[in-house]
Amino acid sequence: MDRFNAMKVFVRVAEEQGFSAAARALNMSPAAVTRTIAQLEEIIGARLLTRTTRTVTMTEAGTRYLADCKRLLADLHEVEAAAGGAYAKPSGVLRITAPVQFGQMHVAPIVGRYLDQYPDMRAQLLLFDRIVNIVEEGIDLAVRIGHLADSSLSAVRLGQVRQVVCGAPEYFERTGIPQTPADLASHRIVASTGSSARLDWHFKSPTNGRNIHLSPDAKWQTNSIEAARKAAMDGWGIVRLLSYQAAPFIAEGKLITVLDDYGPDPVPVHLVHPEGRHAPAKVRSFIDLATETLRSNPVLNSD
Repeated sequence: MDRFNAMKVFVRVAEEQGFSAAARALNMSPAAVTRTIAQLEEIIGARLLTRTTRTVTMTEAGTRYLADCKRLLADLHEVEAAAGGAYAKPSGVLRITAPVQFGQMHVAPIVGRYLDQYPDMRAQLLLFDRIVNIVEEGIDLAVRIGHLADSSLSAVRLGQVRQVVCGAPEYFERTGIPQTPADLASHRIVASTGSSARLDWHFKSPTNGRNIHLSPDAKWQTNSIEAARKAAMDGWGIVRLLSYQAAPFIAEGKLITVLDDYGPDPVPVHLVHPEGRHAPAKVRSFIDLATETLRSNPVLNSD
């Protein structure tokens, strides 16, 4: 039995959630797919899939085995790519993930330049405001904003961003400018949040360096950063954003920052990938371009 081929069949069945669909994708007969999975389960000594008349679902053992199969198949592809010269010249598809706003504002232009430089390449930019498991989901590179948890991923630091509190000039003309975080209690707050949990806004005392935590009463909450920012620009109230999210509108005079002396410590921005020193050319070349571009961007590297 060709174990690697059996793994490929198993992965495709899991992804397609069905034997017939996997058979069509692999150009095999449904019977051959069924037989391959049965042989694989017999060799392993565990049931990998639960079959019903309509669907195929993963068992607990199958879920663990799927992750291992994807990793082993990726390693095999890496070995074959190295032998074929993929480490010398960018080739294939580059899959990148980033937070939605950061990806739209700063990563998408780099992807365009990258494809201009390497016209034989293809790229997928996947934007999510969540941490993506890049190994399990087959992602080549991810932009991470915030302190990195310990992991086996390789990381390249691109810069840093800060949390800023801001509002429209006309809003502050009506209400006055808050001088301390405590003054926010008398202001209208619009917050971008993905849940109904209490807000936790962080500040740092300019006199003693102590951290200050506030839970402002945000009467307007939205899960859209863009909607919260627009509400602030329309003069409804005060919003807290990451510095890169506010920078273009501050430059245009549509927003001004307040409580800058109370700003918390900045958070780093990294580009992470699972390849380490053996990253293929498509990954290394994108890292080089992104690093050069973003490290020179004052929005990410201002004090």
